[in-house]
Amino acid sequence: MICSGLLPRPIALSCGEPAGIGPEITVKAWQLLKKSCPFFWIGDPRHLPDDTPVALIKTPNEAMDLCAQALPVLPLQFAGSATKGEADPKNAPGVVQSIERGVELVQSGAVSALCTAPIHKKALIDGAQFAFPGHTEFLAHLAGRSRVVMMLASPALRVVPATIHIALSAVPRTLTPELLREVIAITAQGLQTQFGIAHPRIAVAGLNPHAGEGGAMGQEELAWINDLVSELNTDQLTLTGPHPADTLFHARARAHYDAAICMYHDQALIPIKTLDFDRGVNVTLGLPFIRTSPDHGTAFDIAGTGQANPSSLIEALKLAQSMAQRSTQQG
Repeated sequence: MICSGLLPRPIALSCGEPAGIGPEITVKAWQLLKKSCPFFWIGDPRHLPDDTPVALIKTPNEAMDLCAQALPVLPLQFAGSATKGEADPKNAPGVVQSIERGVELVQSGAVSALCTAPIHKKALIDGAQFAFPGHTEFLAHLAGRSRVVMMLASPALRVVPATIHIALSAVPRTLTPELLREVIAITAQGLQTQFGIAHPRIAVAGLNPHAGEGGAMGQEELAWINDLVSELNTDQLTLTGPHPADTLFHARARAHYDAAICMYHDQALIPIKTLDFDRGVNVTLGLPFIRTSPDHGTAFDIAGTGQANPSSLIEALKLAQSMAQRSTQQG
């Protein structure tokens, strides 16, 4: 994920949970990217680490000139302070407002992309009656989209879970032909338009162990997944599977596809976090704008200690920039 060439508009970064590592890794990312990938932070400047050079802005465009000297901040006033490692529900409305402001700016064209720092869902539920399973679903709601796709991307692997934040017991009844068809279509389009892959190669994992092993370990593959994969394999899209998930992620297998579609959350996230934990990026496909996020949580246990690794946020910002550049070139 190479960051090259400045965009005409900066990237917006929503603050996420202020008691987590978000403020710390934001400053570390700014220190590395301030001259090559201008962005600004939406949040309460009181929550940033002490001695952070801050430039308060009123409009996103100001960040383009200021980012090289100080971290541009579009300020919001939160109700609470930020005690590292201890989420304060009083800050939840401000966290939600930061996301909403970022979406408003990217939809208006004032910024080139939106990057989101990690949130703490329980704090949002306790303090703001947050009604969504996670960032992805909330962004879909704000954008008015009934279906979006969560992709986890790194230099080693791209994966898409067809079902996301639901119990494992709910996966077989949630995973329908209609759902899988939409996930495949959105993933293929995203690979083409946002990753610049003209003829995507997508591998589909089986739902059951050994992809059902001819019906001995489950019927879904025989009942409909095999036929759906065959139907959607076209001149514009190379679609293979369903593959046994236990042999889909070694290096030789990964060389034959651009992304793998998995049937449930852990089937997708375990391999990418094992292969490339520090550089994984969460990308939401199917939105009318570019959104990336680091592929980790708030890490309350190390918040404020200086130990937080900013690599995933750095990769998220760089990927947002490269996707926005590609979109500008196509436009």
